[in-house]
Amino acid sequence: MNINDIKSPADIKHLTLAELDDLAADLRTVLVTRLAAKGGHVGPNLGFLEATVALHYVFDAPADKLVFDVSHQTYVHKMLTGRMEAFTNPAKYGSVTGYTNPAESPDYDLFSLGHTSTSVSLASGLAKARDLAGEKYNVVAVIGDGSLSGGEAFEGLDFASTLGSNFIVVVNDNQMSIAENHGSLYENLALLRRTKGAAEENYFKTLGYRYLYVDNGNDLGELIAAFRMVQDADGPVVVHLNTCKGYGLPVAEQQKERFHYSGAFNAATGAPAVTDEADDYTDIFAKHILARMKTDPKVVAITAGVPGAVGFVPARRAEAGDRFVDVGIAEEQATAMASGLAKCGFKPVVAEPATFLQRAYDQLSQDVAINGNPAAFVTFYGGVWGMNDETHLGFFDVPMISNIPGILFLAPTCRQEYLAMLDYALDRQDGPTLVRTPTGAVVEREGDFDIDYSTAGYEVVEQGAEVAIIAAGDFLPLGLEAAAAMKAKGLQPTVINPRYMSKLDEATLDTLRDYRLVITLEDNAVDGGLGQKIAAYLGSARADVKCLGLPKAFPNRYKASALLEQQGLTPEAIAALA
Repeated sequence: MNINDIKSPADIKHLTLAELDDLAADLRTVLVTRLAAKGGHVGPNLGFLEATVALHYVFDAPADKLVFDVSHQTYVHKMLTGRMEAFTNPAKYGSVTGYTNPAESPDYDLFSLGHTSTSVSLASGLAKARDLAGEKYNVVAVIGDGSLSGGEAFEGLDFASTLGSNFIVVVNDNQMSIAENHGSLYENLALLRRTKGAAEENYFKTLGYRYLYVDNGNDLGELIAAFRMVQDADGPVVVHLNTCKGYGLPVAEQQKERFHYSGAFNAATGAPAVTDEADDYTDIFAKHILARMKTDPKVVAITAGVPGAVGFVPARRAEAGDRFVDVGIAEEQATAMASGLAKCGFKPVVAEPATFLQRAYDQLSQDVAINGNPAAFVTFYGGVWGMNDETHLGFFDVPMISNIPGILFLAPTCRQEYLAMLDYALDRQDGPTLVRTPTGAVVEREGDFDIDYSTAGYEVVEQGAEVAIIAAGDFLPLGLEAAAAMKAKGLQPTVINPRYMSKLDEATLDTLRDYRLVITLEDNAVDGGLGQKIAAYLGSARADVKCLGLPKAFPNRYKASALLEQQGLTPEAIAALA
């Protein structure tokens, strides 16, 4: 059939198995073409293509409810639920997100999803609501093996098994997280694969689930038969699929970590369409930590399932040996483990994208800060130039973490300051420190940079009068551009790099009390951020304080330039305030 004729899952339910196989081949061709041109989550979508077709063939969505964990694997789901043109028409490639999103399809995309380990818990709420309402339909939660290591996944599985009603968990086991899996759970999954599901030791059965194993999770016939066996089940059941990440695209099958997510690439060779050889802060971080490991046996790097995203590509992981620890998708474990290591005199550094570290708020507060253990934390992709999907925003790390008592939050402005702060965070002995990695092109600044950040001290970059611009982290260049625009109007503003997001330099702020205007610029949500702390401190002063930054909102797939303009964060708009 012509795939452009597919407007809903109902359009494929009359097909024979042979026709479904042909359809899957056509979908894969379209998918690879789109991924090569646009980029996206390559491996997850290719590996779950057949399973998606089978799910929509057997189950009756939207009457039956499908919840996809992370939703890295939902491109084919979108293709079958009325959004085919977004994959067949290059002019429409950007019209859908890379994740499920109710704004696109409220019937088929039940939740906006982007973080892992959530599908079972969310689906358990749907099942409970169904049971309370006395209704009958299937509830299906899709979860990958990588996501099973997240604590919420266990909590969901543990509870959902007690529902006593229809609840179907589809485990997409491709033997990978983003990188390799870590943890003893995966030994049991491997045992189940080796025994084709027959092993007595079975994690899912232990939790109370009926269990069904599909050895070839990329075979439509096997998948359809399995889903038909559990359709309308009267209790909790797990369908365990043995799949191949990147299935059907040789370069993606061979380079599973590289093709978890990729920008545009050559489908035949795997070569990226754009090669950027410029320095990158993730490389700077990983190289620096490796260098520190060589001179200090106490340095240990930790991440939670995202080694490549923080610069620790396979070669660097091998070089670090057992002093690089990937705990899998388990941010809480990474954070608490770091506290334990620090307690024993080691120098742990936890490296995480800002959007994921928020999952460990309780551990940052309870396990680290209250105990005062000197663990280091380094966040990536924060602020306006980080990830721009609504589920992955890095806007909220400053208001969230800088307000935890006892955590020193530092915001470097350039390579030189970043390295100095990393060293301070690693060597500090009297408490935990978080260093926010700059985002975007690497900035170089001349001059001497502090190596001791124990006492809050702002850097006065340019001394002026009457008007002050306090520009934090990535926004220092913006502050300098705004100052230049003010100078063109005859003003001589003071420009300050605050460096500290969790502490105030009261001595420097006191010098601004008689200023006419103080403008704060921060690359994070304004609410709860540095600017509001400064405004509160200067509340009785003559100075009028204007706090500029990012919104307390979830903008989705925004353009950074447009969001900055909307928030008044352009040199011209800032200068106009004076």
